[in-house]
Amino acid sequence: MKIAQIAPLYEAVPPKLYGGTERIVAHLSDALVALGHDVTLFSSADAQTRARLVPVRDQAIRLDPSPLKSDYAAHLSMLHEVRRRADEFDIIHCHVDLLHFPMFEAIARRTVTTLHGRLDLKDLPGVYRLWPDFPLVSISESQRAPLADANWAATVHHGLAEELFQPPPAPRGDYLAFLGRISPEKRPDRAIEIARRSGRRLRIAAKVDDADRVYFKEAIAPLLSDPLVEFIGEIGDDAKAEFLGNAAGLLFPIDWPEPFGLVMIEAMACGTPVIAWDRGSVPEVVDDGETGFIVGSMDEAVAAVGRLPELDRGGIRRGFERRFSSRVMAERYLDLYGRLAGDGGVTPTLTPETMMAAE
Repeated sequence: MKIAQIAPLYEAVPPKLYGGTERIVAHLSDALVALGHDVTLFSSADAQTRARLVPVRDQAIRLDPSPLKSDYAAHLSMLHEVRRRADEFDIIHCHVDLLHFPMFEAIARRTVTTLHGRLDLKDLPGVYRLWPDFPLVSISESQRAPLADANWAATVHHGLAEELFQPPPAPRGDYLAFLGRISPEKRPDRAIEIARRSGRRLRIAAKVDDADRVYFKEAIAPLLSDPLVEFIGEIGDDAKAEFLGNAAGLLFPIDWPEPFGLVMIEAMACGTPVIAWDRGSVPEVVDDGETGFIVGSMDEAVAAVGRLPELDRGGIRRGFERRFSSRVMAERYLDLYGRLAGDGGVTPTLTPETMMAAE
């Protein structure tokens, strides 16, 4: 099958540091190539991929040092090139939210659109009613709730290459980890409180966006003077195996409807259990009592820290391989691609459970 993958241009594919969507595009593209498909990736020129690369910008936007740049111009130029070459592909898989809808309306049913972000925003329902023919993919069942009547074709959970992270042979397990982004909805303050109340060290490896710098300065920075807390800053994939693999557990104390939460499966790939708040996708990702603990309060989270040694780190890794490898993700997308290419886009809604049952 000839497949085009259309990546956002904000981060490299995969990202050099923090980044989710572009990381998934990278692992999906490579897995599709490994399964024998002809994949073309439209992205910035700094991509590392097994697919055929069509570079549409010299480098990803966020780490581009130029002070004057337009993300709209970059993305519209890329979509123009994809549309010009659309007849070369059986399926065009877009990861740029709904930006492509006006350009691709005539061939909507040869496209797949994976929505990677939150969908409870004021203006979204009307837009999806305007373009009802685009088959949509959610990254969790919970993500769909604000747009329950949209044209959902499948839910496909994220996956990572199995070889990317490996559990260390003798994990130290002497600290708790927080990985991701410093923001109010990610609740690093909760992670710090859990560490304090449980008497455990906490290492924070996180990005601080410009939009969150005031929050970081006023709400989080004063808490970092605690001797139990170490702030590392933003890290890339090359440091994650050591950081996550040697942690007793990953804290994921979110306070928002998380669409997926990639860091949870990154931890599982390292054999590290997850303590996560019962919000958004968490119940779909964490097998409570097997790959981690799902909690609903600070007391439950602190109690879960004490139970981390009960969990089998080898079993956590096996759970990742069974549910969240990039091959599993690619096979589920291929099932959807085949249905769309074969019947012009009329397809039943697929979930991870129904796809597994059909295997």
